[in-house]
Amino acid sequence: MEEILNLLRENARLSAEDIASMTKKTVDQVKEIIAKLEADGVILKYAAIIDPEKLGKGKSTYQAEIEVQCTLERGQTFDTIADRIYRFPQVKSLYLMSGGYDLKIVIEGDDPRDIFYFVSGKLATIPGVRATKTSLIMKTYKENDTIYVSDERDRREAMA
Repeated sequence: MEEILNLLRENARLSAEDIASMTKKTVDQVKEIIAKLEADGVILKYAAIIDPEKLGKGKSTYQAEIEVQCTLERGQTFDTIADRIYRFPQVKSLYLMSGGYDLKIVIEGDDPRDIFYFVSGKLATIPGVRATKTSLIMKTYKENDTIYVSDERDRREAMA
């Protein structure tokens, strides 16, 4: 099972036939394992990874990372605050963290004002949200094991 998951993590477009030949399993076994992983919620979805810089001008979005400090009120947990936050369509990722802040959010907007309006108009109004620190993501080099920059450097060694 782990071997199939690793192959799908690397390339979700692999066919059952390709995976069968790579794992020495039959096509039917591979299909059965994948169906079970999907039914059990281990595989949540398949997605295309898009390089926003290659979309061209006017189509890119802005991303920001927001650190959130929380003060839990009576009957409130981090899960109840997170439940309110992850429902916003701008939120692409949400993590419970250890350290100096409690939650980390990654959001997208069409321009920096969208990010400002999200923080001031939506996030700051949620009970339990005490403080935020927002950083605009300027460039992505690597994310979820995917390298976004081309490696076209000259690899020849310099002569002395």
